[in-house]
Amino acid sequence: MAEAPRVYPIRLYGDPVLRRKARAVQPTDLLTVPGFDPQTVREVANTMLETMFEARGVGLAAPQVGLPVRMFVAVEYEDDEEEQEGQDEPLKSRVLREFVMLNPVLTVIDKKKDRSYQEGCLSIPGIYEEGVSRARAVQVRYTDLDGQERTLEADDYLARVFQHEVDHLDGVFFLDRLPPQVTEDHRKELAAMQRQAKQFLQDLALREKARQERQG
Repeated sequence: MAEAPRVYPIRLYGDPVLRRKARAVQPTDLLTVPGFDPQTVREVANTMLETMFEARGVGLAAPQVGLPVRMFVAVEYEDDEEEQEGQDEPLKSRVLREFVMLNPVLTVIDKKKDRSYQEGCLSIPGIYEEGVSRARAVQVRYTDLDGQERTLEADDYLARVFQHEVDHLDGVFFLDRLPPQVTEDHRKELAAMQRQAKQFLQDLALREKARQERQG
């Protein structure tokens, strides 16, 4: 049996899994992140959080690690400022709350739109844009890791994070919510990510083939 992963590889723009509509997931499911042995939903969630922290992110959806299921993790930090490279303070020390949401359903509770925040994405590293229109406040109904139904309200930055992650579960990138010219402006960077995503999938297929051959 393979050693449990400390972090997962993050899938990049161009990977087909990021465009698929994710399926429902239950807390009792066993999940298999491609390239790793099956894990419980709780184990996957914990590794997703570690992956998110290492990438210095605020949220991570299951499709971003190759799992087309409706689950995401997110955190609320002490402030909304972007992390600066070389900062000594560990990112985890700034966490106020951690969230693991299964099968989240968003309801807008403040229809006023906000475009003032800059958005980025761990699957589109290095590209940040303002102007993504998001509802200022939302309610999220979801299942927690213990199978309990929960409801949470969020506004401003946290509401944006939740909307961004739920978009991932429906195969939507934040760039899709901006004029097409914005994507075109980043065409070269995105093309490079697409090539990297294709190479990753080819390498993953070769490793899986070799594993199956070893098992006979």
